[in-house]
Amino acid sequence: MTKYILLNFDVEEFDAPLKYGEKIKPSVQFDISLMGLSNILSLLEHLKIRATFFVTANFALHYPELIEAIARTHEIASHGFYHSQFSPEDLWKSKQVLEEISGQTVSGFRMGEQQIIDEQAILASGYQYHSSFNSNYYQGKRRTVHYYNHLLNLPLSVTPFVRFPLFGLSFKNLPFPLIQFASQITLDSDRYLNLNFHPWEFTDISKFKLPNSMKRLSGIHLLNRLEKYLIWLKKQAEFTTISDWMNKIKS
Repeated sequence: MTKYILLNFDVEEFDAPLKYGEKIKPSVQFDISLMGLSNILSLLEHLKIRATFFVTANFALHYPELIEAIARTHEIASHGFYHSQFSPEDLWKSKQVLEEISGQTVSGFRMGEQQIIDEQAILASGYQYHSSFNSNYYQGKRRTVHYYNHLLNLPLSVTPFVRFPLFGLSFKNLPFPLIQFASQITLDSDRYLNLNFHPWEFTDISKFKLPNSMKRLSGIHLLNRLEKYLIWLKKQAEFTTISDWMNKIKS
């Protein structure tokens, strides 16, 4: 039975410093995300890996030609309209904008900041899957992929038993062999990994007012670590987009 890697990125305005009291101009927020995204796209092209990009409509409206280009190879999904604010109508509004720009049918949604959202509203807005939460934080949630009222729920990957999260902060702060071990046991158990990163992590964010755990490894150093990780993962499983994988498990 084939194992799969569902590599995905949250493409958003770099607003993380705002949460820690640092004011940065919107233009800087977009520049930082754009630089990191360019680094990620170059790496994926080099390794011939397809991924899923959860994009805010706000970012897509600023860089429509780039999103259209990404959509030629990768999947575009919704990350809401704005990253730092949300209203219920953003569900269908962001989907509409992203579909017009990308030329794709947008099937997936991810809520920013792991916020709780009405899953019936997601389904009613025309989405087929929801990948917003980390089951490490929501212990009442099922750890692996499942359907809820016809909406496919895809939690971010955590290890079996202890629910150790396989996400950006773990990836940049823990020893590489430990990340490999956690990835391997989860892949063996679940037959897939749902791995999420933020493009802005892959440019230099050391000057911003952020916790050390967020900025201790960024830019080219983090990009090199990601390349090493992806090369190792290619030996373990097949990379695919979330929508393509979802169609495989349906059939």
